Amino acid sequence: MTGIALDRNPSAEERRLIGAYFCAEFAFEAAALFNPSVVIAPRQAGVPETAVRFVMSLRGIGEGHVSSVTFRTGVWTPCGEIRIDPASRIAVSPNIDLSTTSETAPQLYCNVTEDVSETVLFPILPSQRQGIEDLRLVLFVDDDGSQTYYGTYTAYNGIDAKPELLSTTDFHCFEMQQLTGTAAQSKGMALFPKRVQGRYAMLGRQDNESIWFHQSDHLLDWNDGVKLLSPRYPWEFVQLGNCGSPIEIEEGWLVLTHGVGPVRNYCIGACLLDRDNPSKVLARSTRPILSPSPSERDGYVPNVVYSCGGMVRDRMLLLPFGVADTFATVATVSVDSLLDDMA
Repeated sequence: MTGIALDRNPSAEERRLIGAYFCAEFAFEAAALFNPSVVIAPRQAGVPETAVRFVMSLRGIGEGHVSSVTFRTGVWTPCGEIRIDPASRIAVSPNIDLSTTSETAPQLYCNVTEDVSETVLFPILPSQRQGIEDLRLVLFVDDDGSQTYYGTYTAYNGIDAKPELLSTTDFHCFEMQQLTGTAAQSKGMALFPKRVQGRYAMLGRQDNESIWFHQSDHLLDWNDGVKLLSPRYPWEFVQLGNCGSPIEIEEGWLVLTHGVGPVRNYCIGACLLDRDNPSKVLARSTRPILSPSPSERDGYVPNVVYSCGGMVRDRMLLLPFGVADTFATVATVSVDSLLDDMA
């Protein structure tokens, strides 16, 4: 065993590195922090009446190219100001309970955390061995009025990438469950925030090219489906996918999309689905609403802007997005301007 030569006093940075090594700490955001989604927070205490507190999920990449899920909170004011709360200096891995469930549906408890930014969801199942990627959060309201935060994410074991489902009511206790069925074989699924005509509804990308619409009587089992959108314009010519769960607005379902064009350039667009029959596309973006800027093209994966879900309030869209698979930022745009730009 090689010793450490301490012929001088190490700097504060060196001491932290030595301490991390001996504590077997894992730098879960060391390489990148990106691909966010956002939902209204379960608790709004202390927030001005005209503002709203939100919870943002992010994908952190650490040592060994392993992805985990981490969280932030923030406040969005009517004047458009977006304040992200400082992240805690403490990170806590959940306690895992398999006693009341099974090894494929663990309960995760984070009751010791005071701030949601302290919670980190690390890969724990064999299906997640190489990472938990791109959580698409949505606040689901059932027919009886009960509310649950669901999040579809990609479980990657180093070979296969398949969707799984995270659920919570308070961001302190979570459950992970695997999705089944022929439609649950490709990543990038996104759950509607309520039942449609009495059934669960989901967006997917089963052919790795187009956006599909699925319905099911069971939250965890998905089969068949109807193709919604296929590549049409140059900026989406390689493939299309969703950028999070559909958002209900007066005109129907607003769906943020990602399009992959030449040289794997990722842009963000949108489409509008019929409220009562989401398998019907009413309009779609003819050009990107967000593209990689010339000053922010380089990164972990260049030429990419990507989101896992936004939220609408007072006809404004809050859109968090990742840049070059390296860092995350936010943008706002009016819903009316998005709709006016569709055809």
